[in-house]
Formats: sequence, structure tokens, C-alpha cells
Amino acid sequence: MADKDFYETLGVDRGADAGALKSAYRKLAKELHPDRNPDNEDAERQFKEINQAYDILKDDDKRAAYDRYGHEAFEGGAGGGQGGGGFDFSGGGFADIFDEMFGEFTSGRRGGGRRQASTRGSDLRYNLDVNLEDAFAGKQTRVRVNASAPCDSCQGSGASGGAEPVGCPSCQGAGKVRAQQGFFTVERTCPTCHGAGRVIDNPCDACGGAGRMNKEKTLSVNVPAGIEDGTRIRVAGEGEAGLRGGPSGDLYIFVTIRPHRFFLRDGADIQCRVPIPMTTATLGGSIEVPTIDGARARVNIPAGTQTGQQFRLRAKGMSVLRANSRGDMYVQAQIETPVNLTKDQRELLNQFADAGGGSTKHSPESEGFFTKVKEFWDDLKD
Repeated sequence: MADKDFYETLGVDRGADAGALKSAYRKLAKELHPDRNPDNEDAERQFKEINQAYDILKDDDKRAAYDRYGHEAFEGGAGGGQGGGGFDFSGGGFADIFDEMFGEFTSGRRGGGRRQASTRGSDLRYNLDVNLEDAFAGKQTRVRVNASAPCDSCQGSGASGGAEPVGCPSCQGAGKVRAQQGFFTVERTCPTCHGAGRVIDNPCDACGGAGRMNKEKTLSVNVPAGIEDGTRIRVAGEGEAGLRGGPSGDLYIFVTIRPHRFFLRDGADIQCRVPIPMTTATLGGSIEVPTIDGARARVNIPAGTQTGQQFRLRAKGMSVLRANSRGDMYVQAQIETPVNLTKDQRELLNQFADAGGGSTKHSPESEGFFTKVKEFWDDLKD
């Protein structure tokens, strides 16, 4: 046990509080740390003394015993495990305070800062176009992806013959090196191993030590029934291979549904505009329309059907994702005006018009429209 007064060692008064003790210790620890004073035995001795002093005085019970009995209170190794004045880097004041000041720097000294040589591979994106029929029914499709894969020659290790990498001689496997710059010690990534902590003495000839090579692979992908535009499908482990045996990334497939010739999707429902002859819309009748599943459905057209009128076909729409159900199909009537009439057809239509067929009495929308037009003109006269 040193004979020098602990308070004098730290440069504080006997009545100093815990904050003053800590501040004094921090300042001296920075100045006297062995890494900043290499080959300086006097600085090393003083560093041990301030650590021993702070270890006693920071503890209320030990400080009370020291204030009462002095150094004799800790003779025989009673001074917190510091017997004989020895210094322990793994505990006491230095470990607590210097970790607080330098964080990863001190943890690296104790062997906790080593990095892994392997790294996870990057994720990949693949854009997949499907038609509406496949989105309805679902399908198993195959995609071809260019991505890096583990090297067959070295099994992903990067070393010739599959040998294991060895510890980096520059950083001793820590992945970082320290350099003195003025008052501070600066830590940076090791330039030899680029932070891996390990190097390859004999790189694989096939992959140049990377442990992976670019290859084209074909994958089977399940497109579920009811999938929607913009859906992302994740295929785990099918992205870029990891560096030097690291885990592979994932493949993300983004689905785009191509526009259909006559169906328009609206969530789980389907809309379809169907041209209807004027005579069928006027007299009534029925028409056949296609459905997304490739079948046919019959739609009854009541007499007097107007353009824009919709007819609902239940459960004839899209499949619902992860459910045993379907949406509906809506058939929208588009009344078609006949063109390229024959002489007889024109004569029949003229007879229809002469019989009052063109009056607003038989055209409810026209009657309402022209009534509003008359009111508009009358308002302008007033």
C-alpha cells in the first residue's frame, strides 16, 4: 500500500464530494494513461496510484475506514482486492470511468471489438409482369435471376482449397488499428483486412478470394390467386450470396398486373363495358358476356335500358387473396347507334319517327334535359 495520502494523490480536499473526486480522477487518467505515455515508468506508477486512490475514495464505506484509520485500514490486501498495490484493468475506477470516456476503445482492448470476416449478401429486386387471368387463378412461374452465388471451388470461404482465413497480422484480428494524433488516440478500420479481422493467405483462383461468383439461377415462384398490383413477394435466401461464407440476402419480387383487353379490375370486383344493340336495349333481350375464369354468363337486358346502366353478376369477379371467395362482376351497358343502314332500314326508322318515336315521351332523359334547357332560356329573357 502506498504511503502517499489518497486525497493528495488525486489533488482534492478531504471534504471533496463524489463529483469532485470523479472529475479529478478523469483528468488524471487521461494524462497518465499508459497508452499515452509508452515506456514511461513514472507515468505508469502514478496511473496505478490514482486508480488505487479513486477505488478507495469512491466507495463510501472504504472512504470512511480510510478517513479513520488511514492506510492501515487496508493492509493485507483489504483495499478492494488491490493487495500489494497491484492494478487490475478489468475492474475498479479505471474500467468504469475510461469506458465512459472512450467506449469502444477500451472494449477493443479487452477483446470485445473484433469484427466478423463474413458479411450478409445484398437483397435483390425482380419485376414480374402477370396478366389478369393469372392474377385471378394464381400460377407457378419460373424466373431467371443474375446474382452472386457461393463459389463452388472454395465453398464460399474465399481461400484456395477451402482453407480457413487467418487472423490479420496488422490488427491482431480486431478489425481496427489505433494511431496517436496529438493528445488523442484515434481508432480506424484496419487497411489490411478492411475491418474483417481476418485475411486470406492463399486466395481462391476461381473467385479471387471473394467467396462468391456471378451466376444465373432459375427459381420457381408461386403467384397466389387474387394477388394485387404492386404486391411484393419475398423469397428468403435467394439474393446476393454473402461475402466469405456470410448469409445470403433475400429476393423481392414486385408484381405488376398488365391491363386487360376489356376487363377493368376494381379491388376484388371486375367491370366490363358491353356494347348493346339499340333494338335490344329498346325492346329487351339477353346477351352473353365473358367472365374472367374463361366461362360465359348470360345477362338479361330489360326493355328501355340506357347507356351507363349496370348489371351485377354475383361472385363472377376476382379471387380474394387467401380466401375462398370471389368479388362481383359489373356489366355496364353501352347503347350502340346503328350505322351504314340500308334503304329499307332507313325507311323503317323514318316510319318510327313519324309515328312519334322520336318524341321526348319515349326518351325520359331527353325530356328531362330539354325541360331544363327551356328553363335556362327563360331565365335569360327575364
